[in-house]
Amino acid sequence: MVDGLSIIISCLGLLGLVIYTTNQRTKEIGVRKVLGATVTQIVALLSKELILLIALAFVIVTPIAWWAMYKWMEGFADRTSISWWIFAISGTGMLLAALLTSGVQTIKTALMDPARSLRTE
Repeated sequence: MVDGLSIIISCLGLLGLVIYTTNQRTKEIGVRKVLGATVTQIVALLSKELILLIALAFVIVTPIAWWAMYKWMEGFADRTSISWWIFAISGTGMLLAALLTSGVQTIKTALMDPARSLRTE
């Protein structure tokens, strides 16, 4: 229950970050669309930064999480080894959750009429 709530709160924070980023880059997206960029290219451009941030967070957190789990499990008589695939699955889950959270807003911004975003100059 608490884990699910923390995931929802983190996804809301991520959604806020994506909304802020897309609002800041609305004119850039409009110019790119006028110059011939496709929706796929714009979504890839906006998602690339998000994926890099998630990869950086994963690289920073993985050794800390492994060390904390190792130290915690030292106190148990029956302990198991920490497998690498647990971290791979968690990293994939982080990436999928972030892309699902940001996907709708990113696509909505990429589909927006470029004249509307450039008119407010």
